[in-house]
Amino acid sequence: MLAEFRNESYVDFSRAENKAAQEEAIKYVENQFGRKYALFIDGQDVKSDRLLKSYNPSDKEQIVGTFYKASKHEVDLAMDAALRAWEKWRCVTPRERAIVLLRAAQIMRRRKFEINAWMIIETGKSWIEAEADTSEAIDFCEFYGREMMRWSEIKGVLPFPDEVPELRYLPLGVGAVIPPWNFPMAILTGMTVAAIVTGNTVLLKPASDSPAIGYLLVEILTEAGVPPGVLNYIPGSGSEIGDYIVQHPKIRFISFTGSKEVGLRITELAAKRSPGQIWIKRVLAEMGGKDTIIVDSEANLNDAAVNVVASAFGFQGQKCSACSRVIVLDKIYTKFLKMLTEKTKKLTLGDPRDSRYYVGPVINQASEEKILEYIKIGRTEGDLVTGGEKAPGPGYFIQPTIFKNIQPGARLDQEEIFGPVLAVLKASSFDEAIEIANSTEYGLTGSVFTRNRCKIEQAKREFFVGNLYINRKCTGAMVGAHPFGGFNMSGTDSKAGGQDYLGLFMQAKSISEKIG
Repeated sequence: MLAEFRNESYVDFSRAENKAAQEEAIKYVENQFGRKYALFIDGQDVKSDRLLKSYNPSDKEQIVGTFYKASKHEVDLAMDAALRAWEKWRCVTPRERAIVLLRAAQIMRRRKFEINAWMIIETGKSWIEAEADTSEAIDFCEFYGREMMRWSEIKGVLPFPDEVPELRYLPLGVGAVIPPWNFPMAILTGMTVAAIVTGNTVLLKPASDSPAIGYLLVEILTEAGVPPGVLNYIPGSGSEIGDYIVQHPKIRFISFTGSKEVGLRITELAAKRSPGQIWIKRVLAEMGGKDTIIVDSEANLNDAAVNVVASAFGFQGQKCSACSRVIVLDKIYTKFLKMLTEKTKKLTLGDPRDSRYYVGPVINQASEEKILEYIKIGRTEGDLVTGGEKAPGPGYFIQPTIFKNIQPGARLDQEEIFGPVLAVLKASSFDEAIEIANSTEYGLTGSVFTRNRCKIEQAKREFFVGNLYINRKCTGAMVGAHPFGGFNMSGTDSKAGGQDYLGLFMQAKSISEKIG
């Protein structure tokens, strides 16, 4: 009998032995530079005639790895393999599939420092951000494994005279998993193992900025016992193979995390029936946000400032849950802004291979250019408080940036930036703060800092987001405790890491046998 689920504990890097182990793992990953990675289809390495490269965003000329690139031909090979594998994998008992996930969690624990190191180098995560990412991946394996066993025991029906009714949950078929680069192991793992443990097979198209981490997951799941063809790794251009995968008549579902624009396109394409398609495709989409923290005049201001900084500038603001704007009551606006600025200026910025640095690079040149353009816009829409410049170094470093006096409706108030830029707005009342918070097309995360119980209850009723936090940061959802997913243009509110999530990868079959 399994022990009940517990979230994975974080490594304490203040201990000399853990710090040394992480440094050694970084050196190990650096020694892997120059390696070529094949596609992985039907349990075999497959090479194509084209390549793509992954770069270290902290040192943009440094090639992390070279990857064979899938075309439509390789997608077809992967689909054929996944269809064949599905016929057997769907018949494996839920308990046996769950054991594979639990074994994967153990492998991740054993390779934890190495997994962290890949994220530190390939995506520019700080040590603690990488550690949290790996721990969340372990949580997904442990939680969904247990959840699959729970789902397999759900009766789902009431007795009926002279009949034996039952409800069975069946896998959907072959699915496309299209993960993001910003939680390159955690979200990648959660999306992939949820599909696999429910009896489906997967075409995995990793994010172009983190293909090495995608390959690492394939290694881990293969070692854990995922059979050939159940998981097929096909990195490639979204413009070339992304639409092709989504429109394929044999694709049964698409699990996507990324931008609003791409998510809406996937939803649109999936809604159109392709020749030979006999089902309505299911889309699970998490598409970003314009996340808000409200700081009330009755809040603990120091606690609020600490958490706003963590929410806004952790992993350079490159989280769909990141605080992109803070709405402050006018009575405390000047005082809170001073505290916020002082704490932001203390943040250390540099190559995250060095554990002293909290803020690393943004992911690539396109992202850097987009963020710097928003900083230009911010100079016209408000007043620069701190930051506002590209930081020195060989990578894509941008100073943590704060703009004050941003007005509701401004672009910095409405548009997702996905970088270390924070807009500070003023509200004359808590009612107005809620109104401003709800004024965007998104609805992913939000947080309220106040000690007033009536205002807390008002926020619970009226602050329209999928994940609302009270007196804590708006990032850092924990598997099991904080099912994650947003409203409006933030996606389909799939609630990853929650007890409802696995049901999205299955379909219910009602059966009743007459007796007598």
